[in-house]
Amino acid sequence: MSELSAYESFSVEVRDHIAHVQFSRPEALNTMNKAFWLELPRCMQDIEANTDARVIVISSTGKHFSAGMDLGVFSDPKAVPMNGDPGRMAENLRRVVLQLQDTLTSLEQIRLPVLAAIHGGCIGGALDLVCAADSRYCTEDAYFTIKETELGMTADVGTLQRLPKLMPQGVVRELAYTGRKFSAAEAQNLGFVNAVYADQESMLATVMDIAGQIAANSPLAVTGCKEMLNYSRDHSVEDSLKYMATWQAGMFRPTDMMKSFQAKAGKQAPQYDALFPVKPLFDQ
Repeated sequence: MSELSAYESFSVEVRDHIAHVQFSRPEALNTMNKAFWLELPRCMQDIEANTDARVIVISSTGKHFSAGMDLGVFSDPKAVPMNGDPGRMAENLRRVVLQLQDTLTSLEQIRLPVLAAIHGGCIGGALDLVCAADSRYCTEDAYFTIKETELGMTADVGTLQRLPKLMPQGVVRELAYTGRKFSAAEAQNLGFVNAVYADQESMLATVMDIAGQIAANSPLAVTGCKEMLNYSRDHSVEDSLKYMATWQAGMFRPTDMMKSFQAKAGKQAPQYDALFPVKPLFDQ
């Protein structure tokens, strides 16, 4: 297992097959600056390629989970030209937004489940981020808001596309049109978060326990679950069932099932082989 890279925006610790990614800029309310957008997909790839992690937990430090997008991202003239031909400026901005979208989509594309542990404010771009996680948990003081509307723009990196798959359409529209905050209790009632905890310490302890339960299962079975659930969300039942049959025909082998049966018979925890690391094609 290779040593992980160092990141400006978060710390990463891998223990017992669990990668804990923790936002580490509390003095800046963990805003999503330029470094964050560059580092997050690299971090996901790094964990997948260079660690034995089978699940990822994302949490934060300081008062808030994240205050969202650092507007300085759009003030860099090298990234977003502020003058010139309008058509070319528009084409450039579209490319920038697509890159930002891809950063958060990396949470879906990685084959490991991603659990988000949220405290305090989860604002704007941070809400986009947690919508891309597999499961969400929060503290009683947590709140969420589609802040972009209040700032005079339309949220553009995932909330409006993913949140309607997680909550009732009418509620999402209200939240998007008004930009109002919704609380931890409302988020749980709507099914957006799995559970609410009294404080960050108890939340992290429970989320790490859930992560441990995931990590104890066959990594091939777990990644198959994530692949099928993501596909089914975006396709018809008929197409999803056909894809499921194809996946099972190609990926299913009795090895892990036999290990599970043998471990239960011996009253022991099963020991599953790791998935092969995902590395760049010419960096094997």
